[in-house]
Amino acid sequence: MTAAAPRCATEKGEKSEKREKSNERQEGEAMSSEGREQYDVVVVGGGPGGSTLAALVAMRGHRVLILEKETFPRYQIGESLLPSTIHGVCRMTGVAEKLAAAGFTPKKGGTFRWGANAEPWTFSFSVSPKIAGATSHAYQVERSKFDNILLEHAVEKGAEVRFRVSVSDVIEDGERVTGVRYTDEDGTEHEVHATYVVDASGNGSRLHKRVGGTREYSQFFRSLALFGYFEGGKRLPAPNSGNILSAAFESGWFWYIPLTPDLTSVGAVVRRENADKIQGDPERALLALIDECPLIKEYLSNATRVTEGQYGQLRVRKDYSYHQTKFWRPGLVLIGDAACFVDPVFSSGVHLATYSALLAARSISSSLAGIVSEEEAFTEFEARYRREYGVFYEFLMSFYDMHVDENSYFWSAKKVTRNQHTELESFVELVAGVSSSEFDLDGAESAALRMKSKSAEFVSAIDEMSADAEGNMTPLFRSSAVRQAMQEGAQVQSRAFLGEDLGPDVPMFPGGLITSDDGMLWQPGPA
Repeated sequence: MTAAAPRCATEKGEKSEKREKSNERQEGEAMSSEGREQYDVVVVGGGPGGSTLAALVAMRGHRVLILEKETFPRYQIGESLLPSTIHGVCRMTGVAEKLAAAGFTPKKGGTFRWGANAEPWTFSFSVSPKIAGATSHAYQVERSKFDNILLEHAVEKGAEVRFRVSVSDVIEDGERVTGVRYTDEDGTEHEVHATYVVDASGNGSRLHKRVGGTREYSQFFRSLALFGYFEGGKRLPAPNSGNILSAAFESGWFWYIPLTPDLTSVGAVVRRENADKIQGDPERALLALIDECPLIKEYLSNATRVTEGQYGQLRVRKDYSYHQTKFWRPGLVLIGDAACFVDPVFSSGVHLATYSALLAARSISSSLAGIVSEEEAFTEFEARYRREYGVFYEFLMSFYDMHVDENSYFWSAKKVTRNQHTELESFVELVAGVSSSEFDLDGAESAALRMKSKSAEFVSAIDEMSADAEGNMTPLFRSSAVRQAMQEGAQVQSRAFLGEDLGPDVPMFPGGLITSDDGMLWQPGPA
């Protein structure tokens, strides 16, 4: 495996010194008159969602503490990003230039062996006028490096971080959450108080139940992923060599992500009912699944699996889709996977984490500033985040449904319709990380009924596109599937670039809030 060049000791020392000085400064400021630790915001989890929120809130001058159970850099899955994360949210926090300088693999779009056509087909972010030019790419990232950049940037913006701590519960004062209890690596128990606690600790969150409500699991997306890393794998032809390759096969589908010129993340996704395919010896199981998929087998024909370091382990993850029925209560808010998770096929995990972090940061900063009430601010947060999750959920139902393999249990179980032949539109805007304008998450499973015309759009549009000798992608932009799925992501990205030059915002919901010119706050909508 080709190793990245280590950062020099001087650079590490400088960053460590900056972090320590930031921590010392905040610790000195964080003691209340009662002698207890008091912050404006405590963030549980230092991943992309937690780091993004911490940076945005600290940029408003508030005291922020991040509590992280591990030590960074650390391994994480979820390596394929979307343009709206890089050119929207990360531009707002100021970390986009650091990401551009980090040497991550540029991702111009995606390539799929999916649907009725036997040949792979490709979409490019640059096709859409809403994400053209300088913003028409994302990155494939090693998450240990990406997440560390975001966390160090949050510290530079004024946040404090404590590693190797385990948050056990929240502190309550009546109906309000007022802090958390945690244990440090020496086993010492602590309490820290805050006006707001943000749970950004992922799908293994201990705190999500404390917001109230329940975690509802989808009956449609119930999959298991077995994945590992290879060196020496084949690449797609230029200019698409950095694309994610997703390949459907009888038992499920593979992801194939080129992280560096030599390192590839490879994972097989199967339904829960096919769990026997990944049980037993994981090495044999993965090789057997690779044998089932000729395209992935070809791409790995001269590759060897990485067996040492952070990428040396074969891992299994349950990719079950779920959403919490409540996203917040007074003093506590859930973001990222702590609130909801949807299937990984279109790389929405980091996008949803950073997007929800932006929404929650606006709500916290606006409430602390007294611009709008807490109830108004977090009602807006929850409505927008639910809709963003919802549009990916509905879109992915239709995407799975397009694959034609009647002999496969995996794919027949994914069918939501048998209808045929309408067109697809605005595909690229959605998979680039933009949002819908209408979706009722409470009726998520009833989306199958709405998919009767939409799911076949993929088959018709991709067949038409594949038949075009010049690769014309116009069919992807012509019909009704996701036309209303562009508003918010495009708005975030445009606001990050243009600020007040974009002009005043408009409410997303009747009577709802609007964003400030810089995108950092909520404001009351027009009367």
